[in-house]
Amino acid sequence: MSESMKVALVHELFHGADGPERLALRLGEARQDGAELALLPELPLQTWVPATREPRDEDVEQPGGPIHRTLADAARSCSIGVMGGAIVRDPSSGRRFNRALLFDAEGRLVEQYDKLHIPCEEGFWERDHYQPGDSPPRRVDAFGLPVGLQICSDLQRPQGTFLLGAAGAAAVFAPRATPPGSYANWRRVIRVNARLAAVYVISVNRPEPEGGVEIGGPSLAVGPDGEPLVESTKPVAWVTLERSKVAAARADYPGYLDVRADLYARAWSGLARKTGGRDKTR
Repeated sequence: MSESMKVALVHELFHGADGPERLALRLGEARQDGAELALLPELPLQTWVPATREPRDEDVEQPGGPIHRTLADAARSCSIGVMGGAIVRDPSSGRRFNRALLFDAEGRLVEQYDKLHIPCEEGFWERDHYQPGDSPPRRVDAFGLPVGLQICSDLQRPQGTFLLGAAGAAAVFAPRATPPGSYANWRRVIRVNARLAAVYVISVNRPEPEGGVEIGGPSLAVGPDGEPLVESTKPVAWVTLERSKVAAARADYPGYLDVRADLYARAWSGLARKTGGRDKTR
């Protein structure tokens, strides 16, 4: 187990014929500067598909498909961990998911996570393109510090971040695609999630408008004390995660408060039975 880990926030997209080449260049830059892991935006090797309501077969791949292989090859060739993602079709059910893919420095897939909370509004017609995932986020121990995955809107329902913190994750990685006008809200939510779960939260945004949709604004890294560490629109920014900072936040208030998982599990279970699991804020 390491005491620290340097992470690169790569604020750039890699779709198009030259995408794999540009990705390798950025990852090589990040690795040369000492990063052990590079985080990419939401669906970084695709155009912003949810700009329209029309789902297309060409926007989806099978598990282990071309985007998966491109990310794995880039991680292996640059000797750096990579978190990217793709729209993936489950071969047994035919359902489509917005799936985060986390690879280690040897190009091995060490975790995947399907987005749980799916928007459906102008420019973000995501429910027309993929369904919500069925599994909660899990702690991953493949790197120097334990981490966990989220995707964009999942941060607006903080249970996943709190679950990962309670499971011992030191950092939560959450790529996103959000408008610049909403950045103040995202910044507030991410800071609160980080402070209350006593974890680093790192969120890399898609960088620019696409398909008539206003997308853009900074990528953000927040420490376990809730204080912003990086706010950047540069193609590559860096942050160092420190185990001691997480320990200090968990020893301080409110980090040391009991999680009470048993009590809340009973309450959530009862609510799920009552509502069929599709409850909404009232």
